[in-house]
Amino acid sequence: MSTPRRIGIAVIGFGWMGQAHARSYARLPLIFDSLEYRAELTVCADTLAARRAVALSDFGFREATEDWRVAVDHPDVDVVVICAPNMVHCELVEAAAASGRHVFCEKPVGGTPTQTARAEKACRDAGIITGVGYNYRFVPLVQHARNLIEAGELGQITNYRGRFFSMYGADPLGLLSWRFLIDQAGHGVSTDILSHAIDLAMMLNGPIRRVVGTGETFIKERPLPSASGTHYDRGEPGDPVGVVTNEDYFGAMAVFANGSRGTFEVSRTMVGPQSQMAFDIHGTDGALSWNFETMNQMRLFNIIEGDRGYTTVYAGERHPYHAGLVPGEANSIGFEDVVTIQDHEFLAAVAEGRPHSAGMEQALEYVSVQAALLRSWETGAWTDVVSVRID
Repeated sequence: MSTPRRIGIAVIGFGWMGQAHARSYARLPLIFDSLEYRAELTVCADTLAARRAVALSDFGFREATEDWRVAVDHPDVDVVVICAPNMVHCELVEAAAASGRHVFCEKPVGGTPTQTARAEKACRDAGIITGVGYNYRFVPLVQHARNLIEAGELGQITNYRGRFFSMYGADPLGLLSWRFLIDQAGHGVSTDILSHAIDLAMMLNGPIRRVVGTGETFIKERPLPSASGTHYDRGEPGDPVGVVTNEDYFGAMAVFANGSRGTFEVSRTMVGPQSQMAFDIHGTDGALSWNFETMNQMRLFNIIEGDRGYTTVYAGERHPYHAGLVPGEANSIGFEDVVTIQDHEFLAAVAEGRPHSAGMEQALEYVSVQAALLRSWETGAWTDVVSVRID
């Protein structure tokens, strides 16, 4: 066996997702056999001293810095992992690409379609390997669903329903953090959680050609935050308020290239569903449904096998990736396990010098759909999807 390739990693932004990735890199040798790479936590960049201290003491980073440029230009760094707020992603991606580092960027790559197109061009021009945090792709049962579709088990796909309902913005007293401001987060749910729903749709059912969409902001004002407030923190009645400047909700209809029809809905203020990232797919020979809230279960309807109702499929070691995490059948995995699978796939691509999916190319495909949806929202008309790629 050849010596694993050392891959030096810089993580920029050490909040929840930055820490999730760092835990993932530490776990990789314990989960996957015969790795072709060896991840090294080289440097962490964060503006908060407390987070930098934790990166050094608890996570094992060699170095920590307040200045992200130090991390990007560090001589021992091969991969830059970007987990900073949305509206600085594009600048960080462009800087990392210019330095010749491979880039993994949490979604959304940019707050607007144009910013994502700029980031994709920078990476394409640099010839680097890229990854984007569409982690739901790597759920074992989602991979199983793709395999079933590709094998023709559902027949010709006719209908697709995708949705992502989250309650993170449902409380009117939730603080006016950067996520609710177009100049700091970009667009609202069309930039944020709709990207997950449509990325999965295109992975499972192919390109989208035409769309019509509409959005709405249901909670139009929120309490102003303190210096450390996040969208999970809560104000009090009577606190000073500010105006929400991006959308809480987006709904759309779509025509796929294969002729099937789709619908999409996403909301951050709907009461009830808490993290319902889900899809329903219907074909001429069967159907399947999956929901992240019950991510280790999938409902399957197969006419060819004589089914006259849905049956429940439980995740287990016969499904992609699952056995390395938990052996046996119906033994559940969790969110950070999916992040670990994703990180393994990306670092394996870097070690082997091959493209990774989802990368900047797939992010560009999504924002091309998003741009059409935003035009449709403005005009009220069906709109063709046209690539926003910058040549």
